[in-house]
Amino acid sequence: MTYCVGVKVDAGLVFLSDSRTNAGLDQISTFRKMMVYERPGDRFMVMLSAGNLSISQQVREILQTEAIDTKSNAPPLTIWNATSMFDAARVLGAAVRHVYDQDGEALEKSGFDFNASMIFGGQILGEPPRLFLVYSAGNFIEATRETCFFQIGESKYGKPVLDRMIAPKTPLQQAAKCVLVSMDSTLKSNLTVGLPLDLCVYETNRLETQQIVCVDDRNPYFQMIRNSWGEKLRQGFESIDDPEWGTASSKAPLIAPCRYEPMRKITDPSVKII
Repeated sequence: MTYCVGVKVDAGLVFLSDSRTNAGLDQISTFRKMMVYERPGDRFMVMLSAGNLSISQQVREILQTEAIDTKSNAPPLTIWNATSMFDAARVLGAAVRHVYDQDGEALEKSGFDFNASMIFGGQILGEPPRLFLVYSAGNFIEATRETCFFQIGESKYGKPVLDRMIAPKTPLQQAAKCVLVSMDSTLKSNLTVGLPLDLCVYETNRLETQQIVCVDDRNPYFQMIRNSWGEKLRQGFESIDDPEWGTASSKAPLIAPCRYEPMRKITDPSVKII
């Protein structure tokens, strides 16, 4: 399995992916899930992938050359000549459908679903950064100010911290910290997600980035997160008062309501059950 997350805030974009794939307990491998497409000064794009590895690898490779026929005198549309991230996402969707047309029937006959999803985001000169979630049918949705992050793969373990912390005004480096905490929570709870990680941080209007790093188990910052996050959670949990059962103390009492309570069966000890 895998876990990937992409975040769009006013200050820029953050992408994070793990690198573990598995086809059983004894077939665990490391494959990169992040691909960066960059033309400095003109466009910067990142794709994260989850699902069937053979599908995502094919999509990744043909994305650079896949073209949509514009049915006009203009040249076919690719990610390198698209004038908007929306059109670039259309090209990615076309690449997914191309792989489906080529391999979908064979996969179905072998008992495999056509399972692939992608997070695709970046910026093209002349428009603000944008972020998309692309489904296995090739259709997609775009991040908004109300929903400014996407997850694919094992998303449930790392979602709570993103829900609580990520907002459009979140500073870029805080967003990077948040996705690393989200990944740590996932690593803690799911063995199908594993190191090393790929982290990319993109600042709005730069149209290139040097903030790309591979995070392994020797990375001191990620080691600090793994150690301190669990301890901070424990401290926060212990700072919350324990429940008080109907006492008149200064703490908030845990009082059973009169109207609703669990069904209870009381047995008379003088009655023998045969």
